[in-house]
Amino acid sequence: MNNASTALKVAAGIFLTIALITIVVILFISAQEATKTAQNNFSDIQTELSQAAFTVYDGTTISGSQVTNALRKYNDKDQFGILVKTGKNPSGQWYGNALNEDGSVKHTDSRQGSIAQTLNEKSPEYVNPSGKFKATVVKDDSNVIRGIIFVQ
Repeated sequence: MNNASTALKVAAGIFLTIALITIVVILFISAQEATKTAQNNFSDIQTELSQAAFTVYDGTTISGSQVTNALRKYNDKDQFGILVKTGKNPSGQWYGNALNEDGSVKHTDSRQGSIAQTLNEKSPEYVNPSGKFKATVVKDDSNVIRGIIFVQ
């Protein structure tokens, strides 16, 4: 009887161990899926926040001083360009990277325009600080913001 009792105890221990391992594996798999979902949601939120800074320029009218502030802020941004069209320069001047109509970068090897010239009244690149500009955001095929166009 002693051997049967010992065998039952060992069998119960093995059964409990297998059940515990199964529960741990199930919990681990569900936690892994939850982590993947959380990472995807965080990535979506991060993308929205990074593009939220440009919503102030989408279809709004801003002053020339805000245009020069935008030039200073985004001029060094990689794969990004700003086009400013003024009364003196209706064809416009690119700052940063020049873009194609689809939002792709025309020139990756050279930077365009000089922000210093936007303050020089004799320059065709001059931006009147009190002038009014219509702003438009430029997006590429992937719906990523690649530039801003300001038209006086």
